[in-house]
Amino acid sequence: MKNYLIAAITLFLLSCSSKKKADLLVYNATIYTVDSSFSTAEAMAIADGKILATGKMADLEKEYDAAEKLDAGGKFIYPGFIDAHAHFVGYGLSLQTVNLMGTNSWEEVIEKVKTFAAENPVGQSDGQASWITGRGWDQNDWTEREFPTNEKLNELFPDRPILLRRVDGHAAIANQKALDLANIKAGDTLTGGEIEEMEGTLTGLLIDNAVGLVAEKIPDVTDEQFKKALQAAEKNCFAVGLTTIDDCGLGYGSVDRIKTLQEKGDLKMRLYVMLSDDKENFKYLENKGTIKTDKLNVRSIKVYADGALGSRGACLLHPYTDKPDWSGFLLSSPAHFDSVANYISQKGWQMCTHAIGDSGNRTMLNIYAKYLKGKNDLRWRIEHAQVVNQNDFDLFGANSIIPSVQPTHATSDMYWAGDRVGRERVKGAYAYKQLLQQNGWLPLGTDFPVEDISTFKTFYAAAIRKDAKGWPDAGYQMENVLTREETLRGMTIWAAKSNFEEKEKGSLEKGKFADFIILDTDIMKEATEKLLGVKVIKTFLGGEKVYEMK
Repeated sequence: MKNYLIAAITLFLLSCSSKKKADLLVYNATIYTVDSSFSTAEAMAIADGKILATGKMADLEKEYDAAEKLDAGGKFIYPGFIDAHAHFVGYGLSLQTVNLMGTNSWEEVIEKVKTFAAENPVGQSDGQASWITGRGWDQNDWTEREFPTNEKLNELFPDRPILLRRVDGHAAIANQKALDLANIKAGDTLTGGEIEEMEGTLTGLLIDNAVGLVAEKIPDVTDEQFKKALQAAEKNCFAVGLTTIDDCGLGYGSVDRIKTLQEKGDLKMRLYVMLSDDKENFKYLENKGTIKTDKLNVRSIKVYADGALGSRGACLLHPYTDKPDWSGFLLSSPAHFDSVANYISQKGWQMCTHAIGDSGNRTMLNIYAKYLKGKNDLRWRIEHAQVVNQNDFDLFGANSIIPSVQPTHATSDMYWAGDRVGRERVKGAYAYKQLLQQNGWLPLGTDFPVEDISTFKTFYAAAIRKDAKGWPDAGYQMENVLTREETLRGMTIWAAKSNFEEKEKGSLEKGKFADFIILDTDIMKEATEKLLGVKVIKTFLGGEKVYEMK
């Protein structure tokens, strides 16, 4: 009997020693792997930050000896969400400025600025008055849908420069002090922008490139302020299930700062960074070469074709329906865009271009086609692809051009988009299904802080085509609604693919990063009216828990 017992114990120990080691075994879950067959699993083994296997709990327990086990409590696991178009650094910095999102009038904007100024007085050692900056106002949300002027700002803050950006960042209002520091005078003109005036007097309204004339005078933040801003942004992003973010349009200085923070362990978020169209950024990327670590990927250039529809800076083929003498404008000459495309194609980099209006999109699609010359795997992107002429959709598929879209733009703009472009042209706007059909895949993002960082608003806007209030009842332009599976793929594997990262993230498969989220509800099956109430229970990055709901 004693010999049998010894043999049994020996056999047990041998079976344990033959098991593979795992750091974490997650079980009792419905795991949406988002693999090619969109399969589900009930358990997942993880080691060294990567997925070892997914499958049935009984099978994984036989194969792996896990140092830690996590009972998911029957909840639902998805790949970490990837935001294919956002402004991570800008969002972080905006958390330290006046938040003007959701304001219902210019008077409310003024009150918020007054409150901020009182809470952030000018210090004795500041030398000159410190700036007040903010973002988020949208005149389309006001009863009086007219652009504001700066008289009240001038009266209240004669010695403190102020720059308040519109929600899309393509327009801003500056007080006289800020205009003086930028040496802007009535009668000044520039390419790709407007300096508004009324009867020879500056109104403070700046459109597109004119905003930069003032913005460049704002002192840069310190390294410590930068770190605090990005850590605050990261915390909020992990809380909505984001594990990778495309930061669309940074300078090389910000990239160096990000890289330093990540190397020190002060920043965990994975970032795909597009450098802005600037000669110094080109030199940086040429000298450094493409940057690729587990946390940072820099290989693309962000170009800006035109402005925004809301500020009528989007470049249209025909005049605005609500402003018949105006068609918007390109932010640079077609020759400039062509030269940039030529340069990028020679370097083998990725070109990503902001294009909103049908003329802006046509211009860039034709320039892309000139250098891409048909099907390819360079994954050049059009960011937004917001209003596309029906004759131009085929250019996406014919040249493997990737439209990168932000579903909440449709539900934010639907109230007034038809006023801007009319009944016929709006049919080619926010046409996500039609764009998806071009290449068979479509990356999705938010464009935060232009829109809310909420991943569930993105999901809802894409798959339901309504705003957060459930309007309109029948949905907006439902011929372009995406299925829930298409939407989830757009927020995970397709977003990863748009960054050349589909082999390392975007799905929960063997060998990929263990970036995943646990939700309290199955978003693939939950009732429509409850989708916006879904909660992230936990967020994991490389198998490490980086967020837990309190």
